[in-house]
Amino acid sequence: MSKSDYAFLPGLEDEDVYLLDRVSDWMVSSEQRYKTSFSAFLDERQSELCRRLCASKKFERAILWGGYEGAERCMLCVYPPFEEITHEDFPMKALAFSYRAQDRLSHRDILGALMSLGIKRDSVGDILVGEGKSFAFLRDAAAQTALMNVEKIGRTGVRVTEGFDPSCVREPTTVEVTGFAASLRADCVLSIALGLSREKCAKLIKSTGIAVDHLTRYSPDTKLEEGCRFSVRGYGKFLFKSVDGVSKKDRIHITVCKFV
Repeated sequence: MSKSDYAFLPGLEDEDVYLLDRVSDWMVSSEQRYKTSFSAFLDERQSELCRRLCASKKFERAILWGGYEGAERCMLCVYPPFEEITHEDFPMKALAFSYRAQDRLSHRDILGALMSLGIKRDSVGDILVGEGKSFAFLRDAAAQTALMNVEKIGRTGVRVTEGFDPSCVREPTTVEVTGFAASLRADCVLSIALGLSREKCAKLIKSTGIAVDHLTRYSPDTKLEEGCRFSVRGYGKFLFKSVDGVSKKDRIHITVCKFV
């Protein structure tokens, strides 16, 4: 198919069309051949594209799962009628990396160590870094490679085992910003979020784009809705928390949360 076949999805690249074509084929295979298909790990944008594709086709036999609730990187499963798929069926494993509490490892350190083994980026899900222990979700084959080969990350000795501790998942920290906006257009809401003029925000959206629920828009008049997440490269990520009321001059009081 071509981009025009997915005109309801904004800002598609060629690789997006390839992904959507493949998922569309999986839907057909699930119906005609009763086949279950799993994707590699998808980023948040790719996951949102898949969600919208399934919604457009009213296809309900699809699950996104990244190993725990709220995971950013997820696998997609498309399955046939009368099949029951659970989270345990996904071809992924959680690995725990244990090391001395005084040592410090970063997300980049762990990802780099995995990729140095020839493991591809789309075989790695979320990486959660803690003190003395970190966790990573990998496709089954990649997990086996890591279990057999990772003994050090940089100069830090590590012990790799299977397992995951959900208590290591931290709630995101946010700061609330409030203000009155002329409307719920993207440039107006962004003006409150960034503390910049509406005109500057409109120019920023036209030049850089604003990612709304992970899909990029370049129109300042794009309407934002309560609960949506949006971001502008270089300025951070935000949640449009609520519309709180309207002033006597018909300006809308809104609350936006900035992730810090």
